Amino acid sequence: MMDTIGILWLRQIKRYLRSRSRIVGSLGQPLLFLVALGFGLGPVYRRAGDGSYLQFLAPGIISMGILFTAIFTGMEIIWDRQFGFLKETLVAPVSRLEIMVGRTLGGATVATLQGVLVFLICLAVGFRVSSWALVPLALGFMFLIALLFTALGTALASRLEDMQGFQLIMNFLVMPIFFLSSALFPLAGLPKGVLACAVADPLTYGVDGLRGALLGSAQFSLGLDFAVLAGLTLLALWLGARMFSKIQI
Repeated sequence: MMDTIGILWLRQIKRYLRSRSRIVGSLGQPLLFLVALGFGLGPVYRRAGDGSYLQFLAPGIISMGILFTAIFTGMEIIWDRQFGFLKETLVAPVSRLEIMVGRTLGGATVATLQGVLVFLICLAVGFRVSSWALVPLALGFMFLIALLFTALGTALASRLEDMQGFQLIMNFLVMPIFFLSSALFPLAGLPKGVLACAVADPLTYGVDGLRGALLGSAQFSLGLDFAVLAGLTLLALWLGARMFSKIQI
């Protein structure tokens, strides 16, 4: 079982590393948000007495890079199904659970690498970590975010026959998850309805955990952030495995 998972894990990573245009292209949106908002709204945020907006924004942008890469990696199942690659994998003498776990771990690793690249870009434009000793904890939060949304992307892709539903998922699921996650704004002072949506958003706990690890300031406790993310990740893995096992070829 571990051999199969390892092979699929390495396959996902190699596919990512071979596509240099994909790596560069996926950095465009986080970089745009970081520069346009970080420097554009920085003076307004500073005049409000809340310090550097770039410092506040960077963990949210790191989470953004992980979220989109993880969802897209999970959605690659649709492409593999259309071009016949998925059929070749599913007819192999291994269980579908092994295939799903291997693909998900590979996709999560790819999304984590994307988050590390965005983190390095943040450092290059002026972001500063409060304690380097907590950076490994931040990497742990990055991987949990990646694993959660890769498994979610796998579950969604297992139910879609083609890419026609992709824009629907982007507009009504992925974008709200990002914008309501406190990646761009603090939770303090929000209207009750928006705050309730933010608290129900799983990415909120990932962003908050990254802020706590990288900046030493979190809205919730790091223990709560980790527990919620870990629980939701296990749920997403179970759901992804269940949906993937029902794929018809």
